Amino acid sequence: MAPPVYIISRVADPIFAVVIGVSAAALRINREEKEKGKTTRDTIEAARR
Repeated sequence: MAPPVYIISRVADPIFAVVIGVSAAALRINREEKEKGKTTRDTIEAARR
């Protein structure tokens, strides 16, 4: 059986995946809120609450 192939390393790959996922979610939320007429600052303030 071939050893597993990692993009970065065994430890860094899951961290990289989480960062990409969170970034994608944030971009989508920001885009949808802008369509509703809110600014990025409004979205960040709402997320903090």
